[in-house]
Amino acid sequence: MKKRIMLIMVLTAAVLAGCSGKAGAADQTKSSAATETSAEETKTDEGTAEGTAETKTDAGTADGTGEAAKHHVKIQVKDYGTISVELDPTYAPITVENFLSLAKSGFYDGLTFHRIIDGFMIQGGDPLGTGLGGSDTTIKGEFSSNGVDNPLSHTRGAISMARSQDKNSASSQFFIVHQDSPHLDGDYAVFGYVTDGMDIVDKICEDTKVTDRNGTVAKENQPVIESIEVED
Repeated sequence: MKKRIMLIMVLTAAVLAGCSGKAGAADQTKSSAATETSAEETKTDEGTAEGTAETKTDAGTADGTGEAAKHHVKIQVKDYGTISVELDPTYAPITVENFLSLAKSGFYDGLTFHRIIDGFMIQGGDPLGTGLGGSDTTIKGEFSSNGVDNPLSHTRGAISMARSQDKNSASSQFFIVHQDSPHLDGDYAVFGYVTDGMDIVDKICEDTKVTDRNGTVAKENQPVIESIEVED
């Protein structure tokens, strides 16, 4: 049964580059007319869900400070370069374990960034490249409005999970925050930060042609994720 991915996008008078308001961190198969005083809902499917992972995993081992050991991955983007990311399982162990598992399996190899909003975020990880796909498992949403203490903020360089209105519907789609978006804090699971390569994110936002204010990218223009390499 397909899960819908959605983000409520609150538009403000502060105009983002290439967009008239701050969009949500999911996709856009349905949207209302956007104005500076209205909220816009954007929806997608995240594939077929066969189960929801709700128990904590061994994504990290405590290092003696009460924090789990961090993990590092490299996102190779064709024609752009490498985005290095440090994943933090201290506050989002399920999310980190899910992402690492997908990356190690090669799930992300050859996928794309299908939704890009300059000044907000780039979103990818959909095997269909339409915003309608995902892996076959959904996971528990690790954020405060879902009862999980996760103080990690959607600042520039944060990596977080897209989801539907269902708080436990995240699957494989993720987004990297281009500019600070604290309005998402508490409702989406940040699980790490870019440590090197934000210039790549900047360039992707600058270069990529979108078809609407929701950041939809035509298939032929979608930046390709060649691989996500797990370093540790």
